[in-house]
Amino acid sequence: MNPFAIAGLQLELSAVHENVTLMRQKLDVLMSVYPWVQMVVFSELAAYGPLTSNAQPLPNPTEDEFRAWAKRHGIWLVPGSMFERSKDGTIYNTASVIDPHGEIVGRYRKMFPFRPYEEQVESGTEFLVWDVPDVGRFGISICYDLWFPETARTLAAMGAEVILHPTLTGTIDRDVELAIVRATAAQNQCFVFGINGFGDCGNGRSIIVGPAGEVLYQGQSAPEMIPFEINLSRVRRSREVGLRGLGQQLKSFRERKVEFTVYSPEGREWPYLKSLGPLVKPERGSYAGLKAKEVQPKDAAPTRGLQPETVEL
Repeated sequence: MNPFAIAGLQLELSAVHENVTLMRQKLDVLMSVYPWVQMVVFSELAAYGPLTSNAQPLPNPTEDEFRAWAKRHGIWLVPGSMFERSKDGTIYNTASVIDPHGEIVGRYRKMFPFRPYEEQVESGTEFLVWDVPDVGRFGISICYDLWFPETARTLAAMGAEVILHPTLTGTIDRDVELAIVRATAAQNQCFVFGINGFGDCGNGRSIIVGPAGEVLYQGQSAPEMIPFEINLSRVRRSREVGLRGLGQQLKSFRERKVEFTVYSPEGREWPYLKSLGPLVKPERGSYAGLKAKEVQPKDAAPTRGLQPETVEL
C-alpha cells in the first residue's frame, strides 16, 4: 500500500472580502515547502466566507481558478466550499473535488445546514465518494454533517477509507466537535481530516484522526499548514480484524438483525420528535424544546417565573 500525503490549510479568513488570493498564496507556499503533498484540503466556505450574498452558480470563474491550481501543482484539491446558487435560485453549501489534471471529480452539497442559524441554505441529498488510483477511496462531508452519524456511516458503507471534512466553526462547541470527529473515525474505522478555518471564519483547532480514534494531530487557534502522510492499509487491517483487534463495527452493522424504523417516513412523526417544537432560533428566556408557562409558587410571596411544562407522549 502506497503512503499518501494530505495537507490541511487552516487560514485566517475574512467574512467580508474574498479570500481566494490568500488561498492561492498559501497553497503556493505549501507546495514549495512540502512538494511531497498529494492532496490539499481547505476549510468550509474558505473562498468567500459565510455570507449567502456571495452565492454564485457552479461552474464559475473561481472554480476554474481552483482547477488551474490543482493542475499546476499536480494535486488533488478540495478548496473548501462556497455557496452555490442554482438555476432556480436555491442556495446550497457546495464543495468541489478536483483531480491532479484539473478535472472536477464531483460536487458535494452539504446535507445538514447549520439550522436554525444557516436559514437560507437548502440541504443536499447525494453522497460523494471517489477513488484515488493505487491509494484508496475517499468521501467528503461538511461541518454540521458530522453531527449526524448516519452521514459518515453511509460514506464508510460506500467504501470510504478517508473522510475529508471541511469545517467553519467559530462557536463554543468546537470541543464537542473534536470529540465527534474522534468517535466518527473509531465507529467507522477510517481516517478523518477535520479542517477548520480561523479568524472571521473559524476558531481553528483542525484535527486529524486515525482509524482507531486516536488523534494524530490537533492544531492550535492560529493559521497553520498541516501536511500529514497516512497509510490506508491501517484502515483495511482495522476493518478486517477489528479496532485494536476488538470490535469489527462495519461487519456487525452489515449483519445487523434490526431495521431502524426511526429512518422511515413515519419516524419523522413520532410523538416525542414532534413535541420538540419548531426548528427556530430560541428567544430570550425560552426553554429549549419545551413549552413554558407562568407559575405562581405555593406558600410564597407573589413572584413571576417560567417553568417547563411536562409533555406527555
